[in-house]
Amino acid sequence: MLKFVIPKGSLESTTLDILDDADLTVRRSGDREYHATIDDPRIEQVRILRPQEIPKYVQDGFFDLGITGYDWVMESGAEVAEVADLPFAKTAVGNIVRIVLAVAGDSSYQKPEDLPDGVRVSTEYPNLVKAYFEEKGINAAVYLSYGATEAKVPEMADAVVELTETGGTLRKHGLRIIDTVLESTTKLIANKESYADEEKRLLMGEIKLLILGAMNARGKVLIKFNVAASDLDAVVEVLPSMKAPTLSRLLDKDYYAVESVAEKKGINLLIPELVKRGAEDIIEIPISKIIG
Repeated sequence: MLKFVIPKGSLESTTLDILDDADLTVRRSGDREYHATIDDPRIEQVRILRPQEIPKYVQDGFFDLGITGYDWVMESGAEVAEVADLPFAKTAVGNIVRIVLAVAGDSSYQKPEDLPDGVRVSTEYPNLVKAYFEEKGINAAVYLSYGATEAKVPEMADAVVELTETGGTLRKHGLRIIDTVLESTTKLIANKESYADEEKRLLMGEIKLLILGAMNARGKVLIKFNVAASDLDAVVEVLPSMKAPTLSRLLDKDYYAVESVAEKKGINLLIPELVKRGAEDIIEIPISKIIG
């Protein structure tokens, strides 16, 4: 059985939603409870911790399996096995976040090389930032930030290194991005010794299958309808599908039953178009998982 740790904070809501879709629903007594359970025979224990802590706890064997950001794996320097890339952020599945270098919007600095020797940098990622500036040959004074990093320019810092999805918060605080330090996604990671264990690795693979299946289904629906044989080509012409639509001939009728997976976004345009082309008895069905 596996000991599993999942992230508290910005990744928490999306992680819990995906696990729920994967039929790995996390149950706890309250939103602030750090001990939880998953009703699955493969999972012995569940903890909910800050993503910053998770890589080291997984490395040191407190947990077999964990979900955290690649940024925190790199910042902590933890030696862990990557089981799967889970491209989701706090707002949506499919998003990649960036750790960026930003300066005041009215600053003369246009690129990292413009920054002066001894530049003051505020960040939640001191190890990453020190390595970044060392690689560029810039002597930087790096200060650990415990939040509100954007507010420290210009009085306490000349620049910040901060996590962003769109850059909107930085712009709102009058900051301008001049470089990307790291691109990051969410990762499913494992303790290396646990991952080397054949039985545990098999269990991890099954958990990974369910999680990726739930992510693959995000934003997709199953469309089912009937159509006369004479209208079939016209309907299929505009029908999206993962591979090809499934067709079944209706008994004693010159009709086909058609089903296909489509993106939820745009379904409001697709359904009227299918009707125009002859589709009948249309059903839209939510999908929780797509495997394979």
